[in-house]
Amino acid sequence: MGIARAAAFMVMAALVTTSAAAQTVPAAKAQTRAVLVIPDAVFDGRDGIVHPGWQVLVRDGRIAGVGPDLPIPADAERMALPGTTLLPGLIDAHVHLFLHPYSEAAWNDQVLKEPLALRTLRAGENARATLMAGFTTVRDLGTEGAGYADVGLKAAIDQGIVPGPHLIIATRALVATGSYGPKGFDPAIDVPQGAEEADGDALVLAARRQMGRGADVVKLYADYRWGAGEPSRVTFSAAEMRAVVDAAHDAGRSVAAHASTPEGMRRAAMAGVDTIEHGNDGTAAVFALMKAKGVAFCPTLAASDAIERYRGWNGASPEPKAITAKKASFALALKAGVRMCVGGDTGVFTHGDNGREMILMVAGGMSPTAVLMAATSGNAAILGIGDRAGAIAPGMPADLVAVAGNPEQKIDAIRDVVMVMKDGIIEKRPLTP
Repeated sequence: MGIARAAAFMVMAALVTTSAAAQTVPAAKAQTRAVLVIPDAVFDGRDGIVHPGWQVLVRDGRIAGVGPDLPIPADAERMALPGTTLLPGLIDAHVHLFLHPYSEAAWNDQVLKEPLALRTLRAGENARATLMAGFTTVRDLGTEGAGYADVGLKAAIDQGIVPGPHLIIATRALVATGSYGPKGFDPAIDVPQGAEEADGDALVLAARRQMGRGADVVKLYADYRWGAGEPSRVTFSAAEMRAVVDAAHDAGRSVAAHASTPEGMRRAAMAGVDTIEHGNDGTAAVFALMKAKGVAFCPTLAASDAIERYRGWNGASPEPKAITAKKASFALALKAGVRMCVGGDTGVFTHGDNGREMILMVAGGMSPTAVLMAATSGNAAILGIGDRAGAIAPGMPADLVAVAGNPEQKIDAIRDVVMVMKDGIIEKRPLTP
């Protein structure tokens, strides 16, 4: 398996770097010349205001100045971006780079039939598409059967071998024995699973092993479907999850919990996890508990939307029951004042369309300003990276994205990305006439 993984990354490096060479610059060739970025306005991710006439000066990969009437160094390159709003690099807190849309291949087939080299190559291309969409940081919550391949992908991106966002990775994720999938096969056969199985004391050992091998965040499945076609039910006890949370926090890592049922969410919140993902059937009581415990919520509206569309829904009335329940859950979370993170479960739907979650959050009742704040400084704070992402301020790494129009007025503008800069490197330049 080690040889296969190494070969996968060698192939990925060769092919993906070749295809992206015209758009990206390796980290080793970081631009040292100052760049003055001149949009129509700047949303700095901190005050929630779009500032007309502001500019941003970048030097040596960091923001050297922001505001109107900046002093301009003689050697500065002027990058005029008329008609745009400049934002901090966007953050997606729930992606799966090693998955692709279920309309292309079922999850079971991706886990069991697709070779690791193929999945790794595709993950590299997914990372490039994500970056070009203006998302300069993502939290990848599990490789879904691809083992520790995200460790290598993260290293390849960090070394400038392939283009992609800054990665926060969960590696294999953790599930209770027998609770996950793939399912539907001869029970006498041990089918490879989409996550690592562990229980009791072995659960903490597995979490420590994953952290030791590169996991930045530990992901737990607090509930799941024990049998094909069944509703989700709780898996881990609160005590099991609490032991993992303690071990992860001791190691300086955070914990994300997949939880859709009220009881799974309650146990996860009581265990002290940092974020709860999905929350499809969340109740007022469980969201009040999350608020009290400071647990953030990733509603993954886009994943539910995509799955129902794969099943034939056209987006109009009548809504599937799952969509109605999801909207109700999201409304309860908003009413409770739970901290919202932006994370659509990208991979269930197309990488590069990460902004779909932001658009659905606005449709569900959040203001465009609140969603923009959540996708920048909000996500950065929840993920513990507020010192290096989510804001445009002097001294911060120059992760910047320019979009056509004003997303505070029309959130759909988030999909019209004109320019992307990561660590001061211009990854996507505006098209010239």
